[in-house]
Amino acid sequence: MTERYDCHYCKESLFGKKYVLREENPYCVKCYESLYSNSCEECKKPIGCNSRDLSYKDRHWHEDCFKCFQCKRSLVDKPFSTKDEQLLCTECYSNEYSSKCHECKKTIMPGSRKMEHKGNSWHETCFTCQRCQQPIGTKSFIPKDNHNYCVPCYEKQFAMQCVHCKKPITTGGVTYREQPWHKDCFLCTSCKQQLSGQRFTSRDDFAYCLNCFCNLYAKKCASCTTPISGLGGSKYISFEERQWHNDCFNCKKCSVSLVGRGFLTERDDILCPECGKDI
Repeated sequence: MTERYDCHYCKESLFGKKYVLREENPYCVKCYESLYSNSCEECKKPIGCNSRDLSYKDRHWHEDCFKCFQCKRSLVDKPFSTKDEQLLCTECYSNEYSSKCHECKKTIMPGSRKMEHKGNSWHETCFTCQRCQQPIGTKSFIPKDNHNYCVPCYEKQFAMQCVHCKKPITTGGVTYREQPWHKDCFLCTSCKQQLSGQRFTSRDDFAYCLNCFCNLYAKKCASCTTPISGLGGSKYISFEERQWHNDCFNCKKCSVSLVGRGFLTERDDILCPECGKDI
């Protein structure tokens, strides 16, 4: 006696009929499609055993239903994108949603490299220096007047040149006598110490730090022999081609300050009237 071979669900005989195995159980085509076939997202009909089931993120389509939402061209074996759960071919998606190049106004296709700056986008080949027209790529650039410049071109066209080394000043800088200097070039004429950020003075158009200027040109105090700068409002006393710091203008004998008072001289010394009585 021949063993029966029936559909696992409806129990009808499968001899001489097409069937599908699922978990080692046979099903007639009708039962299998009713129980297990996916519904097509487009036409809502079951995707039968004889149809190709195309899936994307747990959604399914018949092969003939897998089309671009806008142009209706088949997306089978082609790249595509999605927007609001709608399938779109690359061209339709780009025309509708992709960035437009700020330079050529054409669409920047998905997957292609683009450059972005302050809300604008460019094709990589369109993002060029205004002066030399070479692609900037990932190199540093400087925007000016709605145009972009590579650093060498910007320096040649716009940057001030240091009066000392004649090279462009790109950051910072010092202005002295209405002329631009690099901070590293603006140095004391004598000791070569950088003058930027500190007090300095000049003589014969040459800049000096205060220490060098005082040591080289300032008059010396007749009492302590150190330089009298006279800078920054500091006061000093001058008498018969001799000078004193205010704090040094004191009686030689009693050391009382003689600033604003009468005094006497004895050779190189200065004396208060009291100490000078015996002269």
